[in-house]
Amino acid sequence: MTKIDIATAPVSWGVIMKDTPDVPHYSRVLDEIKEAGYNGTELGPYGYLPFDIPKLRDELSQRQLKLISAFTIVNFIDPKRFPDVYQEAIITTKVLSALNADWIVLSDTLFAVEHRSKRAGRIRPEDSLDASGWDTFASNVNAFAKMAWEEFGLKSVVHPHVGGYLETPTEIDAILERTNPELVGLCFDMAHITYGGGDPITILNNWRDRVWYLHIKDCNHNIVQNVVKEEGDYFDGVAAGVFPELGTGTVDFIAIRNILDEMNYQGWGTVEQDILPNSNINPLHSAKRNRAYLSEKLGW
Repeated sequence: MTKIDIATAPVSWGVIMKDTPDVPHYSRVLDEIKEAGYNGTELGPYGYLPFDIPKLRDELSQRQLKLISAFTIVNFIDPKRFPDVYQEAIITTKVLSALNADWIVLSDTLFAVEHRSKRAGRIRPEDSLDASGWDTFASNVNAFAKMAWEEFGLKSVVHPHVGGYLETPTEIDAILERTNPELVGLCFDMAHITYGGGDPITILNNWRDRVWYLHIKDCNHNIVQNVVKEEGDYFDGVAAGVFPELGTGTVDFIAIRNILDEMNYQGWGTVEQDILPNSNINPLHSAKRNRAYLSEKLGW
C-alpha cells in the first residue's frame, strides 16, 4: 500500500531564491510548517536555514521536523564554470548528510541562459541541447550523483524546472535515458512538468521505476497559456498565480494517486506552492489547506 510522508518547503513562504528579498525569518517558517501539520521540510535556498549543524539540528528537533532534501542548483553543462555555485552544492550535500537526509534534488542552473529564461513554457526544439550536449549534461549529473551517494549516502533526483535546460517531456526523457538508473531518479514535480508543456500522467507512467521523490504542487494550465501568450517568464507566472493551492488548479491528483498506488510508492512528498513575498497570500493558511486537501481528498 502506498505510504507517503508529507513535508513542505520554505518556497511555500516565498523563499524562492537565495537572493529573494523580504523573506520571512526561518524560525517563523519552521514554526508554521509544524503548525500546519507537516512532518518534514526541505532546506530551502542556499544559506536560508542555518548551516551550523548543531544549531540546525536543534531547530528541527525542537519542532519534531525531519530534514528531507534540498533543491540544489548545479550548472550541469559545465559544473566548474561557476565555482561558487558548485561549492554551494557541495556544502549543501554535506549539510544534508550531516542531518541524515535521504535525498538531494538536483536542478540545472535557472534563469542563466536568456532564451531559456524568457521562453518558460514555450520551449522549441531549437532552444534545447543537441545529443552531444545531453551526453555532457548526463555525464555531469552521473558524476555528481556518484559523489553524493558514495561520499555522503544521498540519493539524487533530477528536477524538471522551467527556466533551465530540463523542462519539456523530451528533455526529461533525454536526461533519464542517459543517467545511471541506480544513482539518478526523478523528482516528480507535476506542476513544473505541466508548465513545461508535459502531461504529468504520461511522465509518471513512462518513468515509474525512476520516480523516487515527489514535489506535490498544483498548476493552472489556463494561466500558463495566458502567460505564454503574453510571452511572460517564470516570475510572471508565479505573480499570476500559476501555482495555486492544491486542488484548485488543473493537475489531476486523483489519477496521480492511482498510479502511485499501482506503483506501491513508499517515500516522501514535499508540498510546494511557489509564491512571491509580499503577495496577498497567507502562507500558513495555504499550507493548512494544502495539507487538508492531501489528507481528505487523497488519503495521504
